[in-house]
Amino acid sequence: MEERLQKILSRAGVSSRRAAEKMIAEGRISVNSTVVVEPGTKADPERDDIRLDGRLISLETERIYLMLHKPRGYVTTLSDPQGRSIVTDLINGVAARVYPVGRLDYDSEGLLILTNDGEFAQRLQHPRYGIPKSYRVKVEGHLPRGALTALENGIDLPDGRFAPAGVAVEKTNPGSTWLTMTITDGRNRVIRRAFDSLGHSVTRLIRVAVADITLSPLHEGAWRMLTPREVERLLKLAGSRKKEKNCLDIHLKINNSRRK
Repeated sequence: MEERLQKILSRAGVSSRRAAEKMIAEGRISVNSTVVVEPGTKADPERDDIRLDGRLISLETERIYLMLHKPRGYVTTLSDPQGRSIVTDLINGVAARVYPVGRLDYDSEGLLILTNDGEFAQRLQHPRYGIPKSYRVKVEGHLPRGALTALENGIDLPDGRFAPAGVAVEKTNPGSTWLTMTITDGRNRVIRRAFDSLGHSVTRLIRVAVADITLSPLHEGAWRMLTPREVERLLKLAGSRKKEKNCLDIHLKINNSRRK
């Protein structure tokens, strides 16, 4: 059956659909020896000869799903012009090429999922699916009740409103405050920007869960394969119509386990 080339490349684990569109526009994809440049072009993956840079694309590639405890000081790209360390440097023993689902910035740490399944990656990171992600956040200074209320009610940022699904103070020290926070927002550095707007810079940001897949007990720099049941749960959640309730339930579960 014919499908759009973007979807075929995504299912084959070659790239995301957006990246596939760029590959097509660059003339890197051929179908039956003919270079394709139209992004809406369709092909039959079972019948047609589809190639990227001359390399045959197959849907028979083994699907890989893994989670990594990302340390600080790594970028979530597959290459870096500044020569910084990349997260895939930490993935040893995996023959297939995997790429990060979403991102954690250079100074952030915690749970990062990597895969070669483009369709899975698309569903996990697309805003419309609302997959919740939970964090521990350390900010400078004592966070007053008014600032916490502002977060709970939502903050207007230059690129739109930010409202976490759940937020709570974990503990307060003389010069800092630790919080737990669950969000479905995927915008770049949105948590850091939200606290900057409140006058409290983030000094540590640790992603502790994606949906109900938790970071513990994975050590910093270590990784493991996701189980089939975990992959199934993530995909099921992406199709759920009860996202807001799921997000709040997950936040409460993470927060309560932290207090024990």
